[in-house]
Amino acid sequence: MKSSPAVSLFGAKAADSAIRRWLSPLLFLAVVALSISLLYRAATPAVSFPPMTTVRVELSPPVAVWRPVGAAEASDPISSSSLPPVRRPVDAAVASDPEPISSAPSVQNMPESQDVRLERVLKAAATEDNTVILTSVNAFWSSPRSVLDLFLESFRIGNGTSELLSHLVIVAVDDKAYERCLAVHPHCFHLKTEGVDYSGEKVFNTPEYLDMMWARLDFLRLILEKGYNFIFSDVDVMWFRNPLLYFYPDGDFQTSCDNFLGDPTNLKNWPNNGFNYVKSNNRSIEFYKYWYSSRARFPGVHEQNVLNIIKFDQHIQQIGVRIRFLSTERFGGFCEPSRDLNKVCTMHANCCVGLRRKIDDLRAMLDDWRKFVSLPPDSRTSSRFSWSVPRSCRL
Repeated sequence: MKSSPAVSLFGAKAADSAIRRWLSPLLFLAVVALSISLLYRAATPAVSFPPMTTVRVELSPPVAVWRPVGAAEASDPISSSSLPPVRRPVDAAVASDPEPISSAPSVQNMPESQDVRLERVLKAAATEDNTVILTSVNAFWSSPRSVLDLFLESFRIGNGTSELLSHLVIVAVDDKAYERCLAVHPHCFHLKTEGVDYSGEKVFNTPEYLDMMWARLDFLRLILEKGYNFIFSDVDVMWFRNPLLYFYPDGDFQTSCDNFLGDPTNLKNWPNNGFNYVKSNNRSIEFYKYWYSSRARFPGVHEQNVLNIIKFDQHIQQIGVRIRFLSTERFGGFCEPSRDLNKVCTMHANCCVGLRRKIDDLRAMLDDWRKFVSLPPDSRTSSRFSWSVPRSCRL
C-alpha cells in the first residue's frame, strides 16, 4: 500500500499549519514584553538607594555638557534646562556638610579675635621704636564734656604734644566708652571682660575699682609681651610737654610719684601708677608678672599699694628690673604739684576723690596753662606764674 507518503505529507502540512497559527501570537507577545521592558528601562534611572541615605538640594549652578546638535538621548527626551532642580541621593558622609563651597566665608569677612584687633591697633599707633601711649576709660569717664575731652584737649594745647595724639591708643572697657572713642579718636581698642560691668563710676578702693585696676595691670603686661614699650597715662593726667625727652635712659620701669624725695633710684619714693613709662624686655615682663601674682598675697589691696610693698622684695632684685621714680618737678599732681610751668610735662588730678571735683579742677588747670602760654616769651621765663589748683579737690 502506497498511501504512506501521502499521509506523511499531509501530516507535515497539518503540523506546519499549527506551528504558524501559534507562532504569530507568541511573536506578538514577545514584542510587547520587549517594548515594555525597554520603556521601563528608559524611564527609570539606574541608581541604587542604600539604606538611610540623606538628600540635599544642590545649590550650585548646572554644568553645561556639550553634545552634537540634534543628538537627543532616549533617557532625556526633555531639555534639562526646562526641568526643576532634581533631588539626588547622596552619601551620608557628604550630606553632613550641606553648605556649598562657594558660600564659605572668606578670611576678610570672618570676625577678628580680640588679640588680632589689639595687634592691629597697636601697630597703627606705634612709633618707629615700637612705643605707644595708652589710656583707659569707661562710659562714666568718657561721656561728652567729661574727663576724656579734657585729656585730649591738653594734647592739643600743650607744647609739642599735639603730634603725640597719633600714637595714643584709648582702651575702652565697655561698649559706650568704645562708641565714644570712635567718635573722637582714630586709635581705639575695646577690651572686653566677660561677665564684668565697668561702665559706671568706680569709687576709689571699692572691690569693683580694685578689679578694674588689676585687670588693667594684667593688660599692660600683655602689651609688653607683644614687644611694645608704652607710656601709660590715667585719663585725668593733663599733658603739657612731650615726656619722652625727660625719661631716664637706663630705666626699665619709670613711674610718677605722689611724693618724690629727690633721688630717682630711692625705693622710698611713693609711686603713683597713674603715669609710667615701661620698656619691653624680659626684666619688665617678669616684673609685671610678679606684681600681678602678688595680688594673692595682699587681697583687697590697691595694685599701687602692692607695688609700694613689693618694690623692696628680694625677688625684684633677682629679676634685675631697673626702677626709676619721676620727679614731681616735671611730672606733678595735686598731691605734689609741679611749681614751674616752664618745666612741667604732666599734671595729675591725684589726691582727689569724685569725678565732679576732678572735672572742675582740670578745667581750671587748662585755663591756667592757656593764660601762661599767652604771656610773652620773656614774661613766661621770668614770671612766678603758678597753678590756681587744686581748689575743688582741696575740699
